[in-house]
Amino acid sequence: MKILLLEDDFTLSKEISAFFSSKGFECFPYYDGALLLKKYVPYEYDLIILDINVPGTNGIDVCKGIRENDKKTPIIMLTAFSEIDDKLASFDNGADDYLVKPFHFEELFARISSLLRRKEIPQQIEKKIIIEDLEILEEEMKVFRSGEEIKLTPKEFKLIMILAHAKGKVLSKQFIAEKLWDYHIETNQNTIEVYINFLRKKIDKDHETKLIRTKVGYGYYLSNQE
Repeated sequence: MKILLLEDDFTLSKEISAFFSSKGFECFPYYDGALLLKKYVPYEYDLIILDINVPGTNGIDVCKGIRENDKKTPIIMLTAFSEIDDKLASFDNGADDYLVKPFHFEELFARISSLLRRKEIPQQIEKKIIIEDLEILEEEMKVFRSGEEIKLTPKEFKLIMILAHAKGKVLSKQFIAEKLWDYHIETNQNTIEVYINFLRKKIDKDHETKLIRTKVGYGYYLSNQE
C-alpha cells in the first residue's frame, strides 16, 4: 500500500512515515507542493495526504491540480487551521476527508483505513442520468443542461449525484450532509442550503423549468415536477 504525503514539517513527516511503515505501508514524503505536482503520476498511489500550509503550492491547490487528472485516489487534508472556509475549500477541490492538527496517529490511520475500504467497494455507476433536459454523465463526472456543459466543483457534482440517485425522493439536510461529507464537520445549519443554492445558480437559473426543488420542512429533491 503506497501513501503520498505532503508535509513541510520535517519531524512530523518522519514520524508519520515511521508510523505507516509500522503498519506495513510505504510512505513517500514531499515537503513542497509545487514539486509534488510536477512529479505526480495519476493513480500511482493508493492514498494521498496533503498538508494545506506548505511551501511552493498550498495543499488545496495541490488537491485541485491532482483532481484534474486523477478523480478517484482518496485524498485527506491536514492543517493546523480549523476554519470552516478551509474545510469547504478542501472539499470543493476534491478532498475526501479533513483532519485538524494536532491529531493522534491512530485517528489518522482510522480515517485512512475507512477511505481505502470505500475505494475497494465496487460502485454501481449509471452511464447516463437524464431528467428533463438535464444530462449527467456519472463516469465522466460531467453535467449538461440543454446540451451545454455546466462546470461543477467536485462537491457540487457529488451533491447533484446524491439528489439524482434518490430518483425524486425528498432528502433531508441531515441525510444529504451524511452523504456529502464522510465525517462530521463543525458547521451551521445553512451549509447544505448554501450548496443547494450554488447548484440552483448553475443548473436552474437560466431555465424556465426548475429541477432542484424544496419541500418546506422536509428537504430537497431533483425533479421536473413539483
